[in-house]
Amino acid sequence: MSTGQPTLPNDRARRVRLIATALLAAMAATFALAHFMERSGGHPAWSWLSAFAEAAMVGGLADWFAVTALFRHPLGLPIPHTAIIPRNKDRIADTMAGFLQANFLTPAVIARRLGAVNLARMAGEFLQRPRQEGAGRLRAGVAGLLADMLESLDPHRLGEQVRHLLARQAERLEVAPLIGHALAAAMADGRHRALFDAAIRWAGGVLEGNEPLVRRMVSDRAGSVLRWTGLDERLGSSVVDGLYRMLAELLVDPAHPLRLRVEESLARLAHDLVHDPAMRAKVEAAKNDILANQAAGAWWLGVWERLRLSLIASARDPASSLGTTLSDSMADLGRALSADPALQLQVNRFARRVAVGTAARYGSGIVGLVSETVRRWDAGTVTARVEGAVGRDLQFIRINGTLVGGLVGLALHAVTTLA
Repeated sequence: MSTGQPTLPNDRARRVRLIATALLAAMAATFALAHFMERSGGHPAWSWLSAFAEAAMVGGLADWFAVTALFRHPLGLPIPHTAIIPRNKDRIADTMAGFLQANFLTPAVIARRLGAVNLARMAGEFLQRPRQEGAGRLRAGVAGLLADMLESLDPHRLGEQVRHLLARQAERLEVAPLIGHALAAAMADGRHRALFDAAIRWAGGVLEGNEPLVRRMVSDRAGSVLRWTGLDERLGSSVVDGLYRMLAELLVDPAHPLRLRVEESLARLAHDLVHDPAMRAKVEAAKNDILANQAAGAWWLGVWERLRLSLIASARDPASSLGTTLSDSMADLGRALSADPALQLQVNRFARRVAVGTAARYGSGIVGLVSETVRRWDAGTVTARVEGAVGRDLQFIRINGTLVGGLVGLALHAVTTLA
């Protein structure tokens, strides 16, 4: 019954080693039996079996010695030219580093190999498959990295740094001309009318909701004679009705004098924001007062904390709008990379330059790191890692050597017997 645990490479190599050793022991037992039967005057076929088993045993022993000599001294005897890998650990490290540098970390090799690969198109095709396991892990990794970064940083310090950064940018920026040009452009396109209409409707709603208050204010300010005669209520109704009528006329009449006066004031304000030094100085002073205000700073920190927590929650939730946005953005980027040859050319050229520059600057350091790492390994670690990587195939060499040796011995016995 399966335990559900994956079979490790060392376990597979150990199993094949046991098979090879058992086969060698079987050949030794077969040779002893066949040789005994042949000496006892048994059937002639025993000589053929004896020749096969003898040669197989010799071949298996020879391959066992060769395989064992790579990693350790056979039977613990210090035979010359054995334990090859432990004794040549440093030379192996230098050879590996030289091979890595000559075949992978040379700028010319990297440029040639990357020149034959369209990395941008491959990345684009990958990013267009958000449901694929690898692309999903990439999106989840990006979102998780964002969440981890926001959680690991001090929220107060980060908020202050962001506020100071925005404040410095705002201090360098003169906002009055920007506001003036934006207001002038909005008025030229007629976009201010919708805002003006919305303001009129808002004023009408406020008046409707506070009608009793307006009537009471008129009554409080009326004389005692008007209150005694009851004319204060009529006066209040007249004031309220007049305000409603004025708002309605402003809303339906684009050429209303009050509307035109407001538009003239807005046009003059837009002009002054751009051309009047005094107005620009007032706006700059107001801007600086807001930036230096502690209440504004506290307000920003509250906004930043809510924004940070919202981003963390969205990044942790795969079904959130942030996750969907990341998937859509990656898919859009993938489509652009797949469909735009000019963009592919730029991306591939940039990737080549980065890879070639990295190899030129840090290639020798990477090679030195590999060499030094292997040199610091002890002989047992090197032996275990190499044997774990190729030990299974080496044990198959023992099995093949046993069987091939037996067939060669059988062939030689046939030549000497039938010749």
